[in-house]
Amino acid sequence: MIFYKTDEEIELIRESCLIVSKTLALVAAEIRPGMTGAELDKKAEEFIRDHDAEPGFKGYKGFPGTLCISVNEGVVHGIPTSQPFKEGDVVSIDCGAFKNGFFGDSAYTFALGEVSEEIKQLMIVTNDSLYKGIEEVKVGAWLGNIGYAVQDYAEKQHKYGVVRELVGHGIGKNLHEDPEVPNFGRRNSGKKIKPGLVIAIEPMVNLGTRKVTTAKDGWTIVTQDKQVSAHFEHTVAVRKSGPDILTDHSFIENAIKNTANVKEITIKS
Repeated sequence: MIFYKTDEEIELIRESCLIVSKTLALVAAEIRPGMTGAELDKKAEEFIRDHDAEPGFKGYKGFPGTLCISVNEGVVHGIPTSQPFKEGDVVSIDCGAFKNGFFGDSAYTFALGEVSEEIKQLMIVTNDSLYKGIEEVKVGAWLGNIGYAVQDYAEKQHKYGVVRELVGHGIGKNLHEDPEVPNFGRRNSGKKIKPGLVIAIEPMVNLGTRKVTTAKDGWTIVTQDKQVSAHFEHTVAVRKSGPDILTDHSFIENAIKNTANVKEITIKS
C-alpha cells in the first residue's frame, strides 16, 4: 500500500532529510585515509542525536551501524568496521535519520585521494543517472520511467552494470515503504505517479558486471567481479509542479571543496 503524504508531512520528512544531508557533509569533512568506519560511524551517530533525531539505520533488521559504509567493491549495506580507509579507496556511505515520526535517506560516494579516470567517470555517471531518474518524477507519468532513465543512461549509454537486486523505495513513517523504485525497467510501466508520493531514488552502478553477492558478514553486498561500485541517493517528493528533492547534496559538495582528503569530482548537483 502506498501512503501519500500531505504538505505538512513532506516538510517533516524534509527536516529529517536535512539532518541526513548535514551528517553526510560531516562525513565528507572527516573521512580520510587512516580513519576507520567505526570512528566515522560514532561521529555520525553523535551528530544525528545532537540534532534531536535518531539514526534511521541502527537496529533496523539488526543492522549494527548508523551508517552503511561500503568500500570499493562494496555496493551497499556495508557494516562500519575497525579497518582503516586507504588512499585511493572509493567509499559509498548511506545514511538515514528519524525525527518527528518520519525518516530521511540519502547516499553519496567519496573518492579518498587520487583514483583512476575510469573510477571518476563511474562516479560521475552514477550521480548523473540519479538526476536522470529524478527528471522523470512527473504527475501522471509512470514509475517505470525512473528506472528506464537510470538504466538507459548508465547501462546502455555508458556500459556499466546496473544492480537489479536492490532498489529504491517509498519512505515516510517507515524507512522502506511501497512502492519499490528499481533502477531498471520499461518506460510507461508500473504505477502512475501521483502528488504526495515520497520516494528514495538510489542508483547503484558497477564498473563491471551488474551481478552481486553477499559478503561473509551477512550484510555487505559486493560486486561478483570485485570491481568498484558507486551509489548516490536522494529522497524526492512528488509535487504537481514536478520533483521536490528533499535531501541536499550541496552541503556535501561544499565540504569536499574544503578538504584535501576527498577528491572533488565534477558532478551535477
